[in-house]
Amino acid sequence: MEIIIISLTAFLVAILTFFSGFGLGTILTPVFMVFFPVDLAIALTGVVHFFNNIFKLFLVGRNADKSVLIRFGIPAVIAAFAGSWVLLNITDLESLFSYEMFGRTFIVEPVKFIISILLIIFALMDLTPYFQNLSFGKEKLPIGGTLSGFFGGLSGNQGALRSAFLIKAGLSKEAFIGTAVVVSTFVDFTRLSVYATRFAQTDLIDNIQLVAIATLSAIAGAYLGNKLLKKVTLKFLQVTVAIMLILISLALGAGWI
Repeated sequence: MEIIIISLTAFLVAILTFFSGFGLGTILTPVFMVFFPVDLAIALTGVVHFFNNIFKLFLVGRNADKSVLIRFGIPAVIAAFAGSWVLLNITDLESLFSYEMFGRTFIVEPVKFIISILLIIFALMDLTPYFQNLSFGKEKLPIGGTLSGFFGGLSGNQGALRSAFLIKAGLSKEAFIGTAVVVSTFVDFTRLSVYATRFAQTDLIDNIQLVAIATLSAIAGAYLGNKLLKKVTLKFLQVTVAIMLILISLALGAGWI
């Protein structure tokens, strides 16, 4: 049953996140957590996310904007290391509050709550007519890369902030998706290098069949998303990103993911 649920989730979410540039890992991790311990769920999700990004890299990586990649990607990777270091040294950070719903206890963490507020702000900017045609100058890209990379290293949630900045960078839809994929792949590689130290302590090998099927499902979703890319407009991407930002921010702020 877990193979069917996880693989179907990976396929459907991969289609949507191909356009938004984020969300696969964020949504897939809680689904894995339903069936596996937290550490193993994170490791399994990391593997699926990484190989899905590698596939997308071959599909659309050539469309990445080189100047944006340098201005945004390099600060993101450096900041990801900094965020990871901070995470390792703030292990006893207290939660803001917790509550129970549907027989489960949800904990709202400070970092995720801050990210949710930032995402709501970016989403409202995307949906407000005044800001819809506003673009961030290239000089703002290092700030966006630093923020997304740092919070990615600190909490694992960096894709939404990355897309929020890149969607306003004046890129074409192809360049937006290609640039997001390349940056995400490098950040994923950084995160997997950390996860690798835990693989030996988990049951990753015992679940290799599940990982393979879920990865293939995500790749199939990405392939279909690439085929649909020609039929969508930049406006569709902007609205999709805005809606995804709001949904993810609410889920983060509520402690659901």
